[in-house]
Amino acid sequence: MKITGIKVKQVEVPLIEPFRISLGVITHSRSAIVAVETDEGLVGYGEGAPAILISGESLSGTADVIHAFENELIGVDPTDLEKVYWIMDRTAAHSGSAKTAIDIACYDLLGKKSGLPVYKLLGGHQNYIDTDMTVGIDTPEIMAAKAKKHVEAGFDTIKTKVGTTFSEDLARVKAIREAVGDDVKIRVDANQAWHAKEAVRLIERLNEYDIELVEQPVPYHDIAGLEYVTKHSTVPVMSDESCFNSKDALRLVERRAVDYLNIKLMKCGGIREALKINAICEAAGIECMLGCMAEESNLGITAAASLGAAMKNITRADLDATFTLTDLPFKGGMYVENTKSLVLPEEPGFGFIGFEK
Repeated sequence: MKITGIKVKQVEVPLIEPFRISLGVITHSRSAIVAVETDEGLVGYGEGAPAILISGESLSGTADVIHAFENELIGVDPTDLEKVYWIMDRTAAHSGSAKTAIDIACYDLLGKKSGLPVYKLLGGHQNYIDTDMTVGIDTPEIMAAKAKKHVEAGFDTIKTKVGTTFSEDLARVKAIREAVGDDVKIRVDANQAWHAKEAVRLIERLNEYDIELVEQPVPYHDIAGLEYVTKHSTVPVMSDESCFNSKDALRLVERRAVDYLNIKLMKCGGIREALKINAICEAAGIECMLGCMAEESNLGITAAASLGAAMKNITRADLDATFTLTDLPFKGGMYVENTKSLVLPEEPGFGFIGFEK
């Protein structure tokens, strides 16, 4: 099987409402959806969703890099995943979302060629993964009401964004806990908003309301600060923006700078690199979470859910992006059961069908 062409479509879908984090406000899902065509008539679909607040990538730039990949990948067997990876790596530095788009499409083709769903190709631990539901930054009252609504719908884990002021963040978590009761897990994500010492003080206060973990409390580059928080916090600490690839993961693991690690396909360049990150963490006894960008559609979420379901060391998921979209641009892929369970189809590949008309 050989690649004969790569088509790119830039897709923009409004969010149901603006989503605020400490780094800024997101209003739309913007992604580059690719169709990798082959000489056997099989087509693999993938998605690159650049998150400019996290990775600095833009949609037009992502599309341009994918076109550059096409020039180098014509005639290559898309199931030769290692060859595809190294061609992309020498063609463009970084460019995580563009590489992810091609990576997902190649795994889709590998599944179609072999006749297996991708979650089985990757490990087949189970065919579903449960996700949390995220509440963006707002007033404590509004955030509490949204959290309660999500719990009433069937979610049992709430992830809340924080990162404005000490008193406001404390009020937010307090209001959410009072609204959802004692049995619901609460995860806190600061998106790099705090300094190390203030993070330790604030986490101690936040834990009066029984929080499960704190994600990325300090700036991404402050590994020493992340290590300090982890060593002095009674609440487990998870990295996100501090880990883009397996080299970052190895650095964090060597320093024991985190308790958990959040993997995002759009950061690391796709499933190939995500598998390396998970393997490093598993060897070190560190569990992983599969996360997503707010800009992703059901293509990216299906790929991430397939990896999360396949691997036993991936014990948590924050794959809620599709719940916030006004529309899903693509047919097929994962489907939802019991509100929170993302179930993978048994069709070969990812079960993608095509664009909604």
